[in-house]
Amino acid sequence: MGADKAGIDCPFGWPDKFVDFVTAHRAGHVDVPSDIAGRGWRRDLALRVTDQVVYDLTGLTPLSVSADRIGHTAMRCAGLLAELARQGRPVDRRGAGVVVEVYPSASLKRWELPYRSYKRSANLDGLGRLIDELRAAAPWLDLGTYEQTCRVSDDAADAVIAALTARASFQGLVTVPAREHADSARTEGWIALPTTPLSKLHP
Repeated sequence: MGADKAGIDCPFGWPDKFVDFVTAHRAGHVDVPSDIAGRGWRRDLALRVTDQVVYDLTGLTPLSVSADRIGHTAMRCAGLLAELARQGRPVDRRGAGVVVEVYPSASLKRWELPYRSYKRSANLDGLGRLIDELRAAAPWLDLGTYEQTCRVSDDAADAVIAALTARASFQGLVTVPAREHADSARTEGWIALPTTPLSKLHP
């Protein structure tokens, strides 16, 4: 990796309570609340602490790594993080190492840019508006020959947002775990949200 820091749009870990739940279930039977139909206890199995913090700060709910298809991607990500560690690159799921977990839609919302209706081919007009507004908000950002790719691929656009969020993280301009969230972030991962306007990332 030639960059100082890279942003990865994928969970870096699973909810601690979900891991404990699966481990207990494998060993026998799990202890469940008397109100087994209640949603509260299942929420903590489906969402990590960082997911719930992101919701509190942005109103957006990240995909559940334990109850959605993104779990497959997280398995691949776990392999990538392991390979980085094997190569001697510092890996910190809280984002202090060479990689940081990002959530492009939440970064866009924090930067007051369009964060909905730009995904999939049916929303190419929305994707184009996003790129227009991104270029206006960051005129110093040179997408070069990749600008057209970003206008037809939301994956490419998300990669740019991930890179910008990684730059914000490298500069210390993102949210970090509060003291009470430090232990869970170390194992579950932590989504970095920008804490300053996009203009602060000017080279």
